[in-house]
Amino acid sequence: MGARLIFHGQSTFLVETDGGKTIYIDPWLEKNPVCPPELKTPRKADLICLTHGHFDHTGDVIPVFEANPCPVAGHMDLIRTINAEYDLGAHATPMGKDGTVDFGGVQLTLTHAFHGGAYGPELKYTGEPCGLILTFEDGKRLYHAGDTAVFGDMRLIAELYAPDLCCLPIGDRATMGARQAALACELLGAKRVVPIHHSSLPHLTGTPEAFTEEVRKRGLDTEIIVLKPGESVTL
Repeated sequence: MGARLIFHGQSTFLVETDGGKTIYIDPWLEKNPVCPPELKTPRKADLICLTHGHFDHTGDVIPVFEANPCPVAGHMDLIRTINAEYDLGAHATPMGKDGTVDFGGVQLTLTHAFHGGAYGPELKYTGEPCGLILTFEDGKRLYHAGDTAVFGDMRLIAELYAPDLCCLPIGDRATMGARQAALACELLGAKRVVPIHHSSLPHLTGTPEAFTEEVRKRGLDTEIIVLKPGESVTL
């Protein structure tokens, strides 16, 4: 059937795989203004994946971890910073870009991203931001771009990983907006795209409607899947 992604708003997903694994991507639950109340309580997870250190991507990493200690994976500097504040023990999984780790049949690979990164109220150093590729038990691949601008080497992501589903930020100001995200679709050869990082905070002005229009202007046949928080999509 394929992995199921449950959208929690902003950039947060809970992924349920065919192999029975539960994975959080960028968990921001309690203070996420668009996360449905029934999804704010952390679920037992087998893996937590982080793209970068900003609050709306790491706000609930510790509550999720405490619900069931499991690997916490992301850029090496981000994981070391979190681990210095809260002892993750053997579950700390620092990685580098283009590095891959197998988590019992699900592989995580970090990719490049253009953004910033700082963790916690003291804005501690977290290294470079990342996107991520999750390769599931059935071989299908998800590309979650994290927060990023469009960049030409998205072509390399297409060549190396040929993702079956892409999650791309479209909110503008903090990330690429509709026009740039449409170009990202072209560079990635994207088959299916879920727009993320929009409709959550006042300064994020990009909309799924504008994104859809820009994609169509480029003559792309990309399927755009607009999810409301609480809705899901299956790979």
